[in-house]
Formats: sequence, C-alpha cells, structure tokens
Amino acid sequence: MSDGATPTLTEWLALRGGADERARRSATPQLLRHLGLGTTVPPQERLRVVDVGAGTGANLRHLAPVLARVLADAHPQRRDPAQDWLLLDHDPEVLGRAAELLVEAPVGARTAVATRLGDLAEVDLRDSADLLTCTALLDVLRADQVDGLVGALEVARVPAVMALTVTGGVELDPPHPADAPLARAFDDHQQRGGRLGPRAAGHAVQAFGQAGFEVLVVPTPWRLGPEEPELLLEWAAGRVEAAAEQDPSLAGTGRSWLRERSAQVAQGRLRAVVHHVDLAARPPADAPR
Repeated sequence: MSDGATPTLTEWLALRGGADERARRSATPQLLRHLGLGTTVPPQERLRVVDVGAGTGANLRHLAPVLARVLADAHPQRRDPAQDWLLLDHDPEVLGRAAELLVEAPVGARTAVATRLGDLAEVDLRDSADLLTCTALLDVLRADQVDGLVGALEVARVPAVMALTVTGGVELDPPHPADAPLARAFDDHQQRGGRLGPRAAGHAVQAFGQAGFEVLVVPTPWRLGPEEPELLLEWAAGRVEAAAEQDPSLAGTGRSWLRERSAQVAQGRLRAVVHHVDLAARPPADAPR
C-alpha cells in the first residue's frame, strides 16, 4: 500500500484495526453496562449476537471478551458466558478472511461463530438475537436504511451497540489552508447517493428516541500520529481522492496538500484526531420480548 496503490477493503480493515481498538477500549464497557444485558439474559442462556456489516470480524474480536466480563460481573456464577455470534456481510472476500482469522486466532471455546453472506434487508431479529452490533456502518447507510434497522430492533425489542460512526470532525496538527475546503468536499462525498455520512449518528439517535429507546452516545475518536505512519498516509490519501471526486476543481489543491502531509508524516510531525461516536440503544424497560 505504501507504493501508492489503493488498499483493498480487507487491507484497509487490517490497517485501521489498531486505531479502532484504541478508540473503543474505554467506551465499550460503559456502553454495555447501559444495555443491562446482565439482567436481561439469564445465566443459563447463551447470548445471541448479530453483527451487521461484520467485515473481517474485528468487532467480534473486540466485543466478545468485554461481553463475557460484563455478563460474568452480573452473574458471578457464570465465569465463562457462552455466546453465539452471526457475522453478516454482503462481501464474500471479507467474510472469507473473517473465517480464516477465526481459525488462526479462535475467540474462545464458549463462543460459537457463524458467517452468512447477506445484506441489511435480510436482518430479522425476532426470536434470534439478544444484541445487534455494527462497526463503521451507519454513516454509509441512507436514512431509510437506518430507520428500517431501528424499526427491526423496535419490533424485536433487541438492544444495539453501534460503533465508530464518523461525525465529520477532524483536527490536524499542523493546520493547512486547504484543510477546510477538502473537508467540505469530503463530507459532501460521504453523503452522495443519499448516504447519511456525518449526519448518521444524529439521525440514529433521533430514530431510536422516537422508538422509545434509551440511547447513550460516547466519543470514540481516532488519534493518529507518528506511531502509525502507514494508516495516517492511507487516511490522508483516501480523503484527497474522495474530495477530488466530489469536486474536481480541488484535484490540484489535493495533490499539493497530500505531498505536504506525506512529508510531515515522514518527518513524524503530522497528527490527526478523527472524531467518531459509539452509541448503545436500550429498548423501553416495559417492552415485552
């Protein structure tokens, strides 16, 4: 990827994994406690989790150990809570890589994992899930797709943890005069075809609120710097590519900006904060399952 080639989706997911993990580390226990899973899932039952847009399974690897600790804290007699995960994605390549990674590094003897090729429209949570989760998904959806997902959760009375939704906020050090126009074009690109882009978290919170869910939102920013130069370079290159595609008049500006930013990365001078939020949505306490 350092030769200028655009990374494949599988490569990009691997490259961003460390930043994702750091961003979520302190937020996830707080989000899971908000859901109260320890009181809604009896100790004798397996926790059934559906991961939508699961990619290569990074969300499973992050979330399953934390879920186990939260459930064990709620029921001390349940030292190794059993979990059943369904990884759902429309991309066979990333699901294939998820299966390979599960062989290379199993998530635990008490965690069973299945993969399924499918899209968002195929999610049916009635009598099949205790938790829905997704990562970096909401911002690539349209409003009707988010509404449909919230509606499915409302009908099934299933809680959700939705991680790493971009907000559009980016802080670059040192700043550059082209930061603002490139950011505007990039955000517009994120909303092409009716996608929500940086408006996704706010829309989801509103939709959940209208459905009676209690929502907790926690900031989970990426903090990028000299320790991950390849990720910082790929992030910057992707930002310029999207901005120039949205507004071709910015192509020259973008190339100049990227040359300067690449030099700063090589010198260990560039730092970026890329803002995301995670949210946890809990159905009304009096809602039947």
